[in-house]
Amino acid sequence: MSESMEQVQQPAGGCCGGGCCGGGQAEASALGAEALQLQTQQQQAQQESERRETKAPAATGVHIEPGAAVPSATPAAQTGPEHVEEPVAYDGILLSGFGGPEGQDDVIPFLRNVTRGRGIPDERLEEVSTHYRHFGGVSPINQQNRDLKAAFEAALADAGVDLPVYWGNRNWAPYLDEALQEAADAGASKLLAIPTSAYSSYSSCRQYREDWADALEATGLQASMQIDKVRQFFNHPGFLATFVDGVRATVAEARAAGFADAEVEVLFATHSIPTADAERSGAPDLHQWGPGGGYEGQHLAAAEWVMAEAAPGVAWQLVYQSRSGPASQPWLEPDINDAIDELAEASKQAGGEGGRKAIVIVPLGFVSDHMEVMWDLDEEAIETATEAGLWARRAPTPGIDPQYVGALVDLVQERLEGRPVADRKAVTSIHTWYDVCRPGCCENPRLGFRPAIAGLQP
Repeated sequence: MSESMEQVQQPAGGCCGGGCCGGGQAEASALGAEALQLQTQQQQAQQESERRETKAPAATGVHIEPGAAVPSATPAAQTGPEHVEEPVAYDGILLSGFGGPEGQDDVIPFLRNVTRGRGIPDERLEEVSTHYRHFGGVSPINQQNRDLKAAFEAALADAGVDLPVYWGNRNWAPYLDEALQEAADAGASKLLAIPTSAYSSYSSCRQYREDWADALEATGLQASMQIDKVRQFFNHPGFLATFVDGVRATVAEARAAGFADAEVEVLFATHSIPTADAERSGAPDLHQWGPGGGYEGQHLAAAEWVMAEAAPGVAWQLVYQSRSGPASQPWLEPDINDAIDELAEASKQAGGEGGRKAIVIVPLGFVSDHMEVMWDLDEEAIETATEAGLWARRAPTPGIDPQYVGALVDLVQERLEGRPVADRKAVTSIHTWYDVCRPGCCENPRLGFRPAIAGLQP
């Protein structure tokens, strides 16, 4: 017991807290609450002092059962079917996040994890840390995932799904390997993983699969733990319903501000990625995508469906944000700020007789208000629009909207049941996405194929 805890539990003057000295139950209760708060603070401080600054090392290989085609998969997924239509008795859910710093001292170690293997010096990392420093070194993403985990657990319980949820991050504590160890210590051996990203690309799908492989090797659980993943959920109606609500509300706000529909344009924003990565995203051998690959194609299909439901007849376009890397490397375009400037210029050229006067920004590529939303959209994009003389509002992200949380529950249920693909919930012009990733899907051409699970090799 710590000294400070003893001082709280045994107050000066020898009072027992039982009421004989006039304090009564209220004083005892207050002291108990103070002790509990202090104990919680001490536990948090101890966890912080013990927290690792580096993610698990890159895996050197994967474990594949004899006769299997998919590493570390449950028997139902080991052969690599496009859709698993056989019930699986999972004993846990792995909620997988990106991770983010929770203090100024965390920022550079976190960015080292994000950029591992690229040889980027700390001086350069400090230059790109501005948006984290602006918010006190705290990314909201970890707290948002804590909130999501709590809402998800409650929704699972309401649906009669008795499964624990283990939460781990790719780039900051709690790390994925820590989550796997927690699950193993609790006796779990068959996990269903959910990345907090809806679309197909290296950074939003395959890199999660690689980091799960890293975590399995780091914990020594490769041969004893099996991990499947849910399908990419870009076209699940529960996920998209949150954006339908957001577009309806913000377009209505623009109308209430006096703008006609012809003066409004909806900008669906998502994270830009290198064009070479985009071209390899979304099972390119099985689909005829445009130049932006499956990543762009999935976003376009989602945006088209949302607009048809929420604001038919209002103009829209898909834009990108948060690009990084050398200027010589092509990334998906247009950048949202360039798109805003072009709309403003076109309006100016049209004079007072036409053009756009208002924009609605919809963060279609994101599930919560993390740093890329708070900084790149709420700060930079809104500032660009304001300076250009355009009325601008941002629609919300899914966050813990019950429709989105319900979609996650449904994704779990369809795998527990082995639900036939024809009976699964999916909208847009794209079919229900694959449960098991296809061979070579979402390759990073600069790094090649690293060990990964939850998909056919490579």
